[in-house]
Amino acid sequence: MKWDYFKRFSYLGLLAAFMAALVVGLGNPQAGDTHAGTDLRQFPSYEDFQDFVKNRTQYPYYYADGWRDVLTLGAAENGMAALSLTPQYSTTNIQVEGVDEADIVKTDGEYLYLVVDNRVVIVKAYPPEEATVLSEIEVVGAIVGIFINEDRLVLFENAAQVYAMEEDQLGLRYTYPQPEKVSIKVYDITNREKPVLKRDLAVDGYYFGSRMIGGFVYVIVNGSVYGNDNQLVTPGIYSDGSVTEVPASDIWHADISDYSYMFTTIMAVNIDDDDQEPTRQTLLVGAASSLYVSMTNIYITFPGQAVEATATTGIMPENFYYAPKTAIHRIHIDDSVIELDGSGEVPGRLLNQFSMDEHQGYFRVATTTDNFGREDGVTLTNQVYILDDALDIVGGLENLAPGEQIHSARFMGNRCYLVTFRKIDPLFVIDLKDPYNPRVLGELKVTGYSDYLHPYDENHVIGIGKEAIAANDDFAWYQGVKISLFDVSNVSEPKEIGKYEIGDRGTDSPVLSDHKALLFDKSRNLLVIPVQVAEIDAADYPYGIPPHAYGETVWQGAYVFNISLEKGLEFRGGITHCTGADFSQYGYYYSADCFVERSLFIDDVLYTISDAKVKMHDLDDLSEINEVTLQ
Repeated sequence: MKWDYFKRFSYLGLLAAFMAALVVGLGNPQAGDTHAGTDLRQFPSYEDFQDFVKNRTQYPYYYADGWRDVLTLGAAENGMAALSLTPQYSTTNIQVEGVDEADIVKTDGEYLYLVVDNRVVIVKAYPPEEATVLSEIEVVGAIVGIFINEDRLVLFENAAQVYAMEEDQLGLRYTYPQPEKVSIKVYDITNREKPVLKRDLAVDGYYFGSRMIGGFVYVIVNGSVYGNDNQLVTPGIYSDGSVTEVPASDIWHADISDYSYMFTTIMAVNIDDDDQEPTRQTLLVGAASSLYVSMTNIYITFPGQAVEATATTGIMPENFYYAPKTAIHRIHIDDSVIELDGSGEVPGRLLNQFSMDEHQGYFRVATTTDNFGREDGVTLTNQVYILDDALDIVGGLENLAPGEQIHSARFMGNRCYLVTFRKIDPLFVIDLKDPYNPRVLGELKVTGYSDYLHPYDENHVIGIGKEAIAANDDFAWYQGVKISLFDVSNVSEPKEIGKYEIGDRGTDSPVLSDHKALLFDKSRNLLVIPVQVAEIDAADYPYGIPPHAYGETVWQGAYVFNISLEKGLEFRGGITHCTGADFSQYGYYYSADCFVERSLFIDDVLYTISDAKVKMHDLDDLSEINEVTLQ
């Protein structure tokens, strides 16, 4: 349960991508079956797979992490689960209704299931006066998320790095890393005090994402084509102590060259039937970048690039023009059925899964294109595209907010809300009712920007990001965390009807990169976010505080708000798990066990969760009821 920070796009990544793009399309198409509706085909044999990778990989040891869009998972309004004998409770903030997303905290209205380091801690949470730790599940590797489905708990584990030792011809001993694996462990938790492991599956690679629909869990795993001693390998599937190598003839690939080929394996696991074998599909199309899942389809995107060059001197062309593009592959799902169903492509790169949406037979995407030319440098444009069932572009808006880039996107029915930023924050309201003719309905320019957009209702949107102060040049200094409430009922004139700024420059919140850290419930007028508050001491700046000045961390915890159309945002109070001793030990709280990362409610009790403890407060007056220590 640590706050993750991710790398950004770099010139080095541009260079590597450009060099790789020079070889796109080289070589003869491989033989094998082609899937209808896609540009993918299967390998006839393992030897064909080897030849394909060896002949087309230009930089097999270079992994351009900066190229990969970050999987920052999206959300919709928190659902409410109501059983006849169970109080109302908040659920994980998800993007698509009915499609659950793995998280580090889950509840079923009576128990909490908490990821703490390499443990899952099960807490009897309701009623709060009786709260206590019941049991723990401990694994060797890192737990990246869990699901709860009645009396079943699903745990995803990135295996701990294992090194093998060998001796060479000179008698020198050396170690090398073994291939990484993702484990999918299914537990029976009928007795919460004694969880029982029922299934233990694994796939070569590392965890990319997952979803749960009904009684099936779908996990997506990325993996290298290279095993020990840089030998080409296909992914291994592990079950009950046995391993099955994915046959090369089962792997779908595109006839393009790549700078670093990677497998993407999609596996479906029945978590109710322990005897049903998992099903899977494997693609060889590069490093997956973003993931969107509807009730019937999985969409996985892969970054690419296009280059035009007129002359070359040495290793770099004299004149070239680079523009990113994104490949989209659709996989149809229906319980254990996983079928490759279509492929498409759009210009630009996606920010995250919120840049994608499936609606009434169409697929909508929002992208930023950072064109890169040797003569012109980097130029930014933004666009929205609508794709039909064949994943062909049928409509689009281009050249939105030139010189800026997308900071957040949200598709809601027939509308798209888009935030771009460079100096000010334009909020675009885009009409998608006619997929062949999308149009901008309105635009609002306010200071700062929103990194995350969340629906309040049909005509109001919540934005969470940073305030900003415009500089003399064409940029702005970001400041504290800003929460905005936008009224888009008059689409031609959207308004900011509520606003609250937290702290000074240096203030931050996990919500800006992880939607699941947000707790929102419209019926209760409740909004809660974890926040690290930084403040500037004016005494340190006798001649005025410059906009670039950072504050020092003075507090970390959960900020609790009332939110309504009548009164906007009203701060009710803060709940912290950190003491003065914690502050003196850690200063900044990024690695502190007392860092509050999640909140939820059961009935009229607000629960805040850190690695150190669970605290319970009355939702009416925020008075403390109880706490449970987790360490």
